[in-house]
Amino acid sequence: AIAMSVSHSSRLNKLVREQYMRLPQEGLVQVTYVWIDGSGEGVRCKSRTLDKEPKSIEDVPEWNFDGSSTAQAEGSNSDMFLVPVRMFRDPFCLDPNKLVLCEVLKYNRKPAETNLRHTCKKVMDLVKDSHPWFGMEQEYTLLGINGHPYGWPDNGFPGPQGPYYCGVGADKVYGRDIVESHYKACLYAGVKICGTNAEVMPSQWEFQVGPCEGIEMGDHLWMARFILHRVCEDFGVVATLDPKPMTGNWNGAGCHTNYSTEEMRREGGLKHIEAAIEKLSKRHDYHICVYDPRGGRDNSRRLTGHHETSNIFEFSAGVANRGASIRIPRQVGQDGFGYFEDRRPAANCDPYAVTEAIMRTTVLNETGVETKDYADH
Repeated sequence: AIAMSVSHSSRLNKLVREQYMRLPQEGLVQVTYVWIDGSGEGVRCKSRTLDKEPKSIEDVPEWNFDGSSTAQAEGSNSDMFLVPVRMFRDPFCLDPNKLVLCEVLKYNRKPAETNLRHTCKKVMDLVKDSHPWFGMEQEYTLLGINGHPYGWPDNGFPGPQGPYYCGVGADKVYGRDIVESHYKACLYAGVKICGTNAEVMPSQWEFQVGPCEGIEMGDHLWMARFILHRVCEDFGVVATLDPKPMTGNWNGAGCHTNYSTEEMRREGGLKHIEAAIEKLSKRHDYHICVYDPRGGRDNSRRLTGHHETSNIFEFSAGVANRGASIRIPRQVGQDGFGYFEDRRPAANCDPYAVTEAIMRTTVLNETGVETKDYADH
């Protein structure tokens, strides 16, 4: 047998663990708090016991953590607040246990720098009458614990791209067990996962979350990411959201964002879609800046105009064009209403930042690179 590069902990006897997982909890509930760390990409978690099952997010108490250990605070003033915002079932410890997504506040109860949910929620509240729907397509790449793509030859490369996209067979796809486990875990948790497929580069996959309305999009995608990392931990491999994990003639990884408002979904909605695209065309630089955590530097490795991407320096749009910044699906062009797809966001984007930016430009009619600060409602 070939020794795959998996973590030591994945080789522990899982049957022994099952013996303990079956023990009754005597009415107590384990709640795992999940939050975004100082990198803006990583997720952290810790658990506590509640004496009864929370029925709503209001039943989950605030908590705190050491922000100096997550690049979110100084050691001399390190306590950060965890404010629960959305609750899911726990697919790892099972009912009645919960996963709880949290916002992070600083000691003065102002949002942490990587808490991009705070302003997104403000914007989504402002535009709620337009009923924005989103669906995000999260691409990711499976790596061995050594950082090499999972299943690739140790010294060399697999055959060129072509047979891997939506592929079937041991020589076409690597790691389907992880993908199917993640899918089931998301369904159990209540995450609005709506599909999955093998991607163009071998050991690269995609799952889709949506349709979600408003702030729900970011909440569900972040929890789907947490569950992905947690499933990968069990299998001993790593999921990377790097937008270009392999240099050379290999596809990068994006997070294509499908979007519509109520008027776009109605008869004759195509004119509203075209009007929104026109607004986006005048604000390309602003969107590129917020579509990855490094102000566009990550996306500059991916958006080259090759491998089914647009060029980062140019805005383009077209029907059924996968080389454009914005794609209008062919069916939408024929029907005259529906949605469009922004293909620019990087795989490691913050969905709160992406969905907020789209609403600021297309509904709140902001222009230029500055954003407006709206008063709290």
